[in-house]
Formats: sequence, structure tokens, C-alpha cells
Amino acid sequence: MTQLVLDLPNESLMPFDGSQEQTGKEVRMAAAAKLYELGRLSSGAAARLAGIPRTVFLTRLADYGVETFRFDEGEFEKETRLV
Repeated sequence: MTQLVLDLPNESLMPFDGSQEQTGKEVRMAAAAKLYELGRLSSGAAARLAGIPRTVFLTRLADYGVETFRFDEGEFEKETRLV
């Protein structure tokens, strides 16, 4: 596993009551959500980055304004024909 060290201003910890651990979890989830949104990570890889199960990751995407499932028009038509 690779470790990444970030220097953050002290005020960055304020929303998390100064907890470095909680800040780290939030930053990992935010990064994972954004990388998933950009299509750079699969949902499974992003969930591993966030340190949570894939199903939990998918349900938390809405908290970050990220759509869980992305379909283009052709994919949407194909999926709706199966119903």
C-alpha cells in the first residue's frame, strides 16, 4: 500500500472537530468519488480507495453530488427494453 502525506491548514480540520482521522476519511472519500465521477476509477477501485465496501461507496455518492449509474442514451434504451 502506498502512503500519501498531505500538509493541510489547521482550519481544514475544523469541520471535523480537529480530528485528523475523520479528515483523512473524508478526503479519501471525496477523492474516490471524484475519480469515479471522472471515470478514472471503477466503483470497486474507488471503494477501496475510500476504505469502505463497494455497496456503501455507491450509496454515499449522492452525498457528493455524483450519479451512481451513468447511462448514455443507447445504454438507457437497452436497459429500459429489458423491463
